[in-house]
Amino acid sequence: MRKLLYPITDWVSTKKGMWITILIWLIVMVGLSAGPTLGDYKATNFQSLPDEAQSIIAENKLEKTFPNEQGTPGILVFHNASGNVNLDEVKQILKEVVSANIQGVKSIVDIGSLPPQALKGFTSEDNSTVIVPMSLEAGLGSGEYSEINDEASRLGSEIARGLSTDFYITGPAGIAGDTIKLFEQADFVLLLATIAIILVLLIVIYRSPLLAFIPLLATAIVYQVVNQSVALMGSAGLEINNSTTSIMSILLFAAVIDYSLFVFSRYREELNKHESKYTAMQFAMRATGEPVFFAGGTVLAAMLILFFTDFRDYQNFAPVFGLAMFIIMLASVTLVPALFTLFGRKAFWPKVPHFGQKNESKHGFWGPVAKFVVNKPLLTGGIVAVFMIVTALNVFNLRYEFDTVKKFPENLPSRVGYEIVESKYNKGELAPSTVLLESENALSDEQIDQFLNKLENYEEIDSVRLAGITEDSKAAKLSVALTMNPYSTEAIDFIEELQSQTDALLNELSLRGDVYYGGVTAKLVDERTVNNGDIIKVILLETALILVLLVALTRSLKMSMYMMATILISYVSALGLGIFLVDMLFGYESISTRVPVYAFIFLVALGIDYNIILISRFLEERRTLKIKEALEVAIRNTGGVISSAGVILAATFAALTTMPIADLFVFGFMVAIGILLDTFLVRGILLPSLILFFEKDKDPRKLSSQA
Repeated sequence: MRKLLYPITDWVSTKKGMWITILIWLIVMVGLSAGPTLGDYKATNFQSLPDEAQSIIAENKLEKTFPNEQGTPGILVFHNASGNVNLDEVKQILKEVVSANIQGVKSIVDIGSLPPQALKGFTSEDNSTVIVPMSLEAGLGSGEYSEINDEASRLGSEIARGLSTDFYITGPAGIAGDTIKLFEQADFVLLLATIAIILVLLIVIYRSPLLAFIPLLATAIVYQVVNQSVALMGSAGLEINNSTTSIMSILLFAAVIDYSLFVFSRYREELNKHESKYTAMQFAMRATGEPVFFAGGTVLAAMLILFFTDFRDYQNFAPVFGLAMFIIMLASVTLVPALFTLFGRKAFWPKVPHFGQKNESKHGFWGPVAKFVVNKPLLTGGIVAVFMIVTALNVFNLRYEFDTVKKFPENLPSRVGYEIVESKYNKGELAPSTVLLESENALSDEQIDQFLNKLENYEEIDSVRLAGITEDSKAAKLSVALTMNPYSTEAIDFIEELQSQTDALLNELSLRGDVYYGGVTAKLVDERTVNNGDIIKVILLETALILVLLVALTRSLKMSMYMMATILISYVSALGLGIFLVDMLFGYESISTRVPVYAFIFLVALGIDYNIILISRFLEERRTLKIKEALEVAIRNTGGVISSAGVILAATFAALTTMPIADLFVFGFMVAIGILLDTFLVRGILLPSLILFFEKDKDPRKLSSQA
């Protein structure tokens, strides 16, 4: 690794190399900016499940058997909060929406032509609400959902203004449209919040305006290069998920700032030892270049593990995050040192380091901590271990949430409409399931009725209606409304149980064929199953991969194993503590299935970075010192920069709490907690205690060869 990095960092640290490096990055940034933009390739209607999932097979079967009938359903909600809904007003609003012929809207039920008896089926029992089914065309792009929602809402709301009837759009189509707008608005807020947090913390911690400006300048250049590079991948056919790009921006800011702190912290030390700013950077990068590049490599490797998952949301992370981390790694050993070299000693104004000046670092906090830890390793390590085990036990209270609409902002139109429908109608109407019955022989009316009646006999099913039958009568489509919320855990459990009973049901009716279950609830069944498998897969593969990388760094299997053990217990502790805090502070009693996987990827990949920085300094000091002394020097000399980087990294991920999307809010909060645990407890106390417990003093010459 050194043979590869030293020539690069040595050249970048020269006057000529510095200017050429900065110029190349600027040319690449400007050149890529002339290409496609990332926003053109974001897909909110992203298919998360693999093609082999039962619900996706059912969806494809339905499309093939009943072509052009599988558009995204929506619900138009007309509601009077203070009394009976006025049907004339409903028809007036509906007429305006229908007559506009909004592109992408396939059909809207014309309730004006329905007889009074049929109209009752769309009216709530208290007569306060009318719902009208809508269907969008199949194959719409992500932006079209939002445009349809905006246009229909504008038309309906203009007519409803001044009337007693309120108008909302909900159901899968309405929720999809509002989700797009949430991400568009939130991404901009997230970017501003992230920059503001980093800028304030850098100035407060280091009290130098340039030390805040230079890392942000590097981040801005890398951000544009990464965004435009990902856009090129989109133009080449990669489907890009909205949540992927939101989390990518946080990863990018966090990693570049982190690695910048490690570089300029050592650069400041070397400026006291060398008169030339170029020579100082050369020695600084020889000390930090390898661990920083190696730390970035562990994050990159962790991201590539996601290629092996089945859930397509995670798969989508792999190429996007992998490319982002590769560019960040290049920047950490080229652009970052070049920019700091350009500014030289001025970067540290007003506390400018001078040649020959003794390092004035007093290690105010980490000096005493380091001494206490190395003198009382069993006490300090034991206390931290007990705390982590206790908090980790709370993972047994983990509960998953599938009803994501309930975590949207309360005033979001699709959520308001959703809650009205949920309170005024049978909850199953929010998103009915679709059942496809295929038979080897033509189905008789009696057989269809028998199958329909069998389904209606389940207490969990409110109603079943025949929605279509093929010309050869070998396939029938049924619409099934449950008695419960179709997004609830209870509904998911029931559909999963119903799927397992299907063969017995067909045998009982003497039918030879297959049954396919489609719709929101069936997809959630598959999502839960696939996600549970991916969690195990990611944990096993990433643990094995990072363990191999740590062995390559430390040349010690034993040290690598307890380094990995500390990061794993830290993850479980952060998850357990996070579950408790998001419930106590924000009222989230359950979390998305995605959060544990997202959190694992980032906490393990980023958390191991700090262990690598500590261990690299420890191995460096072990060339001349005994274990206890080397460890004390490593803790106190890396403590300041790692704790600063950890606080900034945690605050950066905490910026995700500005997002109105529950998945990202909870993910950001949990990762922030985990990073703080890693920074102060694992890296500062638990890992050093384990090193003192397991490692023995050896011949310094052997240790020098290991380093």
